[in-house]
Amino acid sequence: MTTTTSSTTGSISSAGIGSGLDVKGIITSLMAVESQPLTLLQQKASSVQTEISAVGQVQSLTSTLGDKARALSSATLWTQTTSASADATAVTADTAGGTAAPGDYSVSVQQMAQGQTITSPASAGSTLNAGTISIQLGTYKSDGATPPTLTFVAGGAAKVDIPIGASETSLSAIRDKINSSNAGVQASIITDANGSRLSLRSTDTGAANAFQITSSETTDDGAAGTGLSALNFDASTGATGSQMVLNQSAVNAKATVNGIDIESASNKLSNISDGLSLTLLRKTTDPVSVKVSTDTASMQKAITDFVSAYSALQSYISLQTKYDAGTAVAAGTSRQDGPLQGDPSIVGFQNQLRAIVTTTSTTSSMFARFSDIGIAVQKDGTLSIANQNKLTSALSHPDELSKLFTTFGTTNENTGIAQRFASLADKANATDGSLFSRTAGLKGELSRNQKQQDDMQTHLDATQARLTAQYQALDTTMAKMNALSSYVSQQVALMQKA
Repeated sequence: MTTTTSSTTGSISSAGIGSGLDVKGIITSLMAVESQPLTLLQQKASSVQTEISAVGQVQSLTSTLGDKARALSSATLWTQTTSASADATAVTADTAGGTAAPGDYSVSVQQMAQGQTITSPASAGSTLNAGTISIQLGTYKSDGATPPTLTFVAGGAAKVDIPIGASETSLSAIRDKINSSNAGVQASIITDANGSRLSLRSTDTGAANAFQITSSETTDDGAAGTGLSALNFDASTGATGSQMVLNQSAVNAKATVNGIDIESASNKLSNISDGLSLTLLRKTTDPVSVKVSTDTASMQKAITDFVSAYSALQSYISLQTKYDAGTAVAAGTSRQDGPLQGDPSIVGFQNQLRAIVTTTSTTSSMFARFSDIGIAVQKDGTLSIANQNKLTSALSHPDELSKLFTTFGTTNENTGIAQRFASLADKANATDGSLFSRTAGLKGELSRNQKQQDDMQTHLDATQARLTAQYQALDTTMAKMNALSSYVSQQVALMQKA
C-alpha cells in the first residue's frame, strides 16, 4: 500500500516536508530572538566607533590650537618688522627675517657697483697663437689728478696662469679655458656684422675685482695666427700696445643713507643698519624713503588664526556633547544627543579651555584679559574679534601684547595666555593625556565588544545547529505519524465497504 504526505502550508523548506511545519520560518524567528544581544553589541560597537572618530577630531583640532598658540607665544613674532620702499625700482629693503629695528631711512644712490669689462676688436682674428694667459685680480688706484694716473695693485688672490695649447687657439677654445680656470673672470664671444670678439668681464662687482691680463707665447710652434698679446690689458699703462678695449671699469657702489656715505663692492648693502639690508637697483636723482615698521599685520594674523582655531574646537566639542532636550521629550522619537554627550574627559577638557579664557592675567600692565584687546567670548563659548579698534590700539603696544601671550610664569595668572593654551594642548594629546587616554579607553572597549560579538556568534551558531537538529527529528517523527494515520484511514474505509 502506498502512503503519501502533504504540506498544509505553502513555500516550505525541505525540513518540514514530512510534518507540514514551516521549520525554516520557525528557526528564523527563534534565532531572531536569540540574536538580540548580538544586535545590541553591534549597535554599541557602532556607537563606540563614532565616539572614537569624534575624540580623534577633538585631538586634531586641539593640535591645531596648540600650533596657533605656539605661534602666538613666539617672542620673535612681537619683535618682527617689515619694510617698504617709496621707489622699489631704485632701492628695495630687506629686514632679514623681520629682525631690523623700526626706523626711517633716506637713501640716495650716486653710483652702482660694476665689474670690469673688456673686449677684443674683431680684427684680433678668430685664431690666436699657443702660449699662456695670466690673469691677476686687483684694483686700479688713481692719483686723483686730471687726467688721473692709474696704478694696478694686485689683490690677495694669486695670479692664475692659463695654458693655451696648439689645438686650443680658437676664440671658443680660449673662452672655455678661461671660464674653467676660476680666475675671477667670465669670458664670452660677441658676434656681429664685423666679426667675432672675445669679451671678458669680472665675475664679481667692485673695484677690487678689476683685472690685469699678461701673456707669453710658445715660440716656433708653427701655428698661424695673432699673438696672445692681443689679449693683454693693463689700464694703468693706457692699454698701449693692447688691442683690448675697456668697456666698463670696476667700481664700488656709492650711496648715502641718512646722510652717511656708504661704499660697497656689491649693490646689496647687507645689514646696513640694525638688521636692515638694502639692494640698489639704479642711480637716483632724489632720495628714496625706506621705512621699517613693526609687522602688525603678522601679529594680527597670528591672533586671528588663534581665535579661529579656538572657536573651531569649542564649536565641535559643543556639537558632540550636546543634549537634545527637544527629541528627548517628544513622544515616539529617539534622542539625538551628541556622541560625546556626558563624556567626562571631553567635558572636563572643555572646561579647562574655558578656564584659561576667563582667568585674569597679571603678565602685562596694560592688558589683563581678552576683552582688553577686543576679543569677546560669544554665547556659544567661541571667541570673536568683536572690537577691531581695540585690537588695532593694542597692536601699537607689541611689548605689552607679547607679555600677555608669551610670559613664562609659575602660576596661571603670571603665565602668558598663549603659553597656557599651548601647554594644555600638549598635555591633552600626550600619551598620558586626557584625550589620548580617552581614545585608548574607547579602543579597548571596542576590542572587548568585538570579543563578545565573536563569543555570541559562536553561541548562536551552536543554537541554530541544535534547533535545526531538533526540528528535523520532529519532522521525521511527524512524517511517520502522518503515514500511519493515512494507512489506518485507508483500512477503515476498506472495512466499511466490505
